[in-house]
Amino acid sequence: MLRDNIPTGAELKELALADIVLSVAFTLVLLGGIGTAIQFPDALLYFFPIALIAITLTFVLHEMMHKFVAQRYGAIAAFKASRIGLIITLIPSMLGFLIGLPGATIIYSNRFTQEEEGIVSLAGPLTNFAVFFVFLAVGMIEYPHFLSQVLLSFTGGANLSYFQNMINITLFISLILAFFNMLPIYPLDGSKVLKWSKPAYLATLASIFVLLILIVPIFSLIESFVVMFVFAAIISTMSRVVLF
Repeated sequence: MLRDNIPTGAELKELALADIVLSVAFTLVLLGGIGTAIQFPDALLYFFPIALIAITLTFVLHEMMHKFVAQRYGAIAAFKASRIGLIITLIPSMLGFLIGLPGATIIYSNRFTQEEEGIVSLAGPLTNFAVFFVFLAVGMIEYPHFLSQVLLSFTGGANLSYFQNMINITLFISLILAFFNMLPIYPLDGSKVLKWSKPAYLATLASIFVLLILIVPIFSLIESFVVMFVFAAIISTMSRVVLF
């Protein structure tokens, strides 16, 4: 069973492709678009490794946990990158905003109960929580006034160390990815968790809100939430189109 959980060479290639493209896209968004990246190539080289680490620890582990838990329930599961989705991810990032459609863990099972499907879906966001708390603990141990400095990685308002920038960006991405996936819009995780258990859904969403408020001002959250709802609606529409 353990051997079945190990990604095959083909699946690792799919993960690597999605990971790299999403990391490039996020780096471009962080810089404000392709124009800034061309004007300041050093900034691109500075932030890309940070984005790659953050995306790998949040997105890739999120998808792999879906796979492992689904297999635990006897399903066949593997990650599949979407070529069309990767293009959709990359092009808007050149203009400074992100629509993340890199692919998803495809699960084949006709035996899932509603509870099992909900638990499989919840496994991804809970993995993001785990990443968040590990990096939060490291940041608070290593840096004084750490929580008040998270946004400085995005505004350039302070000369933070490379390691602190990496911690800050990973914290932010882990929660944003968890929140986005918990939106109650099909095919996102939240729609399946909500169908299974309203208490579990509300508890998870409330936890994300509380943790986000630790690192992001409330007015910025409201704006981000509106944008993410719009993007989730776009993804829901695109899920009706063959992306793979």
